[in-house]
Amino acid sequence: MVRNAILWQPVAWLLCRGGSWGWCTMEAIDWDLQEGLMWRKRKKKKRPAWILRLVWHYGWKPGRVVSEIFEWTEVIVVAVTLAVLIMTFITVRMHVPTGSMIPSIEIKDSFFVDRITYYFRNPKPGDIVVFRHTVYIRIKSVEAGSSAEQADVVLGEHIKYVGDVPAYTEDIVNEYMASLSQGAEIVLRTAEGGTYELGQKTADTTSLEDFGIRLRIKKQMYVKRLVAVGGQTIQILGGDIHIDGEKLEGERFDRYYYSNDFRFQYAVEPTLVPEGHYFVLGDNSGNSFDSRFWGFVSDADIVGVPYLRVWPLTRVGFM
Repeated sequence: MVRNAILWQPVAWLLCRGGSWGWCTMEAIDWDLQEGLMWRKRKKKKRPAWILRLVWHYGWKPGRVVSEIFEWTEVIVVAVTLAVLIMTFITVRMHVPTGSMIPSIEIKDSFFVDRITYYFRNPKPGDIVVFRHTVYIRIKSVEAGSSAEQADVVLGEHIKYVGDVPAYTEDIVNEYMASLSQGAEIVLRTAEGGTYELGQKTADTTSLEDFGIRLRIKKQMYVKRLVAVGGQTIQILGGDIHIDGEKLEGERFDRYYYSNDFRFQYAVEPTLVPEGHYFVLGDNSGNSFDSRFWGFVSDADIVGVPYLRVWPLTRVGFM
C-alpha cells in the first residue's frame, strides 16, 4: 500500500470527499503520501562500492576523498575486466602495415576481428583468417655446463638459421633437427652475426633445448587467406592452387600464385598439411610472407575472422 500511495492518493481523496469511506481522513491519506515519498527517496540512494563496504565491514570508516578513490577504483576494475573479457573471447582490433592481402585488404586498413565464429565452426578454404605467427626466436637463457655454454652462445641474440634452414618458427627448427642423422654437426647462426657450433646430433638431442638453449618466441597477428586444411595435399602449379590433385576454383582464388622463389619451402612440391594445421597464402601472392616460406598455422594460433573495417573512413563497412 505504501508503494502505491502516490498513485491512489488522489482517488482516495475524491472518495473521502464523496463520503464513500466514512472511516478515512485526509490526515491518514497525507501520511500515506509522505511515506510513499520517503520510500522513493530511499530507493534512489546510491549503493556504496563493494570495496568501500568491505573496509566498513572491518571497522575502517575512510573520509570523503578516500571513499571517492574507492568508488573510482571499482569503476576502473569493472571496465578493465570487461575489456579483457571482450578482447579474449569476443573481438580484437588489428592494423595491417603491408600489402600482402591487396585487393581484399589494403595497406593501413584497420578492422575488428570476430573471435566467436570459430567456436561454432572450423576454418575452411576461402576464409580470410587472422592468426598469430612467429616474428622472431630469441635466445632466452643458456644452461650452465651445456654445449651452448661451451660454444659461448650469447644471450639475447636472434636465431636466423639452424644449419642452412631459416628459423622462421620453432616447428621448422625442430623438424630440421629431427631429420638430421646422428653425428651431423649442429650450427647456429644469429641475426647479429654470431656463428655457434653446438656439437653433433645424437639420439638424445632433438631440439635446441637439448643443447642447453632456452628460447623466447615473439608472435604477432597476421592476416591471410586459408587455402588448405589438415589432411589435404597442396601444390602450386602454373599459378594455380591444386588441392589433392584438383585445381581450386572460385572467385576467392582467381589470381596468380607464385611458386618460383628459391626461398619457398612448401607447396612447390605436393605438401601434406598436418592435422590440426592450416595452409595460408596472401592474395597479393608476389608480395606475401606466408605458408610457402614457413609452413603451417596451428589451430591454437587462429584468432578469428575480420568482420568490420573501421579505417580508412572511405572504406568503413563490413568485410
